[in-house]
Amino acid sequence: MAGPTTQEPVKTQQKCIAIFALLCCFAVLLVLIFSSVDIWGDNEDGITEENCSRDCRIVLVENIPDDLSLHLDGRSLLPLSVGFHTLLEQAKHSVELVSSVWDLNSSELDPIPSAAQQGQLLFQRLLSLKSRGVRLKIASSLTNSTELKALAAHNAEVHFVNMTALTRGGLHSSFWIVDRKHIYIGSADMDWRSLSKRKELGVVVYNCSCLALDLHRVFSFYWQLHERDYVPSIWSKRVTALYGKHDALELQLNATPATAYLSTSPELLCAKDRTRDVDAIYQVIQSAKTFIFISVTDYLPLVKRSLRGTSVMRYWSPIDEAIREAVVLRGVKVRLLISFWKKTHPLTFNFVTSLKSLCLQLHNCSLEVRFFSYKEHTDDFQLGLNHNKYMVTDNAAYLGNHDWVGSDFAINAGVGLVIKMEDGPRDRGVTVLEHIKAAFERDWRSRYAKSLQGSKDQQGKYRHPQWPKNHWETKEENEWNKPF
Repeated sequence: MAGPTTQEPVKTQQKCIAIFALLCCFAVLLVLIFSSVDIWGDNEDGITEENCSRDCRIVLVENIPDDLSLHLDGRSLLPLSVGFHTLLEQAKHSVELVSSVWDLNSSELDPIPSAAQQGQLLFQRLLSLKSRGVRLKIASSLTNSTELKALAAHNAEVHFVNMTALTRGGLHSSFWIVDRKHIYIGSADMDWRSLSKRKELGVVVYNCSCLALDLHRVFSFYWQLHERDYVPSIWSKRVTALYGKHDALELQLNATPATAYLSTSPELLCAKDRTRDVDAIYQVIQSAKTFIFISVTDYLPLVKRSLRGTSVMRYWSPIDEAIREAVVLRGVKVRLLISFWKKTHPLTFNFVTSLKSLCLQLHNCSLEVRFFSYKEHTDDFQLGLNHNKYMVTDNAAYLGNHDWVGSDFAINAGVGLVIKMEDGPRDRGVTVLEHIKAAFERDWRSRYAKSLQGSKDQQGKYRHPQWPKNHWETKEENEWNKPF
């Protein structure tokens, strides 16, 4: 009877090596999964979707520069600075903050130092959070901010999000979360101009931990991108969206039934179940029955991409087509208020002219466009700038961080809030939608909103007669008009 061959020990050894290799691969995979994100996420202070608060109070906050003469119709408007300080007064445990700009202290070159006092006061309040035992966490894409360094020296935790590496864009998000209960979303940055010289609009929502918990998940998404140069493919459930366009949060806003949800952009930074900003805007436009009022700094349905080392511009259709459909096919009245300032792209007028032409020789068709302009020629081109970024309709509102420019939604990080009022008795009182609508109509009827008429120059470029002579020579314009 023949004994065991010498090949059997070799086969056994090979099997052991193969099993060991598989175990090593499995271990490496586990390490990669658990290191790609914080699997357990941040402590959510015991607040869950089941026990969070849905009985919320919402307040519209605005900054209107002192030298901007706007007729107020008697409605009480909460100044933006008061809204921020109220949030800090409410803070007992934590303040989580995202802003694209950190410039609360005035520049030495500023000709009006007193205008920056509100910014300086807010910065001192942030510094003082340490003495009250309040934890300050900041997500930012700024690497060399003296203000962030000063806050970090006072125990603030600052995480850097490398948006250039992630999307070749920027972190345009602007929101606050206080104690996982109160939130702010709007157009204002942590910039002294937002508290004095620029026109801003946003909302503060109090005692709304359901919504705050979901916004905290957006913050956690940014937080976990700290110094990464890639977006992990596997994420913790703690950053998965709680609410979206198909399953919005049902809540009470100032004792009125409503629904709400958050949206984000770009698509690469949308966690599971999170609605994209562009889809949120599309849904609000689609649901409008009688009117759509839009107020943005810039409107440009173009996206700029790099192709084989050259810059290429493409038509970016989602929002532009949704507006056209609402006007022509559904007879919805549309008003579009755009800022007219140094950085307005000349092609804006071409797209505006195209939109306005829709209603030529059409009955029951109404699309109006006006440009909000405070001062034509100033050294500080942000003086009096209408920095708003919102839309309000007969039944919903969208407040975001982006201008309606295709490239912003494609590569820049932003957050939006959709609020929809439930159909009900008309004696429900004045809702936040009516406050936003009143703010829009005030701006629309002001002497700063004008229907500008332009013409083409000898090169065939659309130019408005009031356009600064050197506008075409600005860096921004040259960047946009590279051959493609």
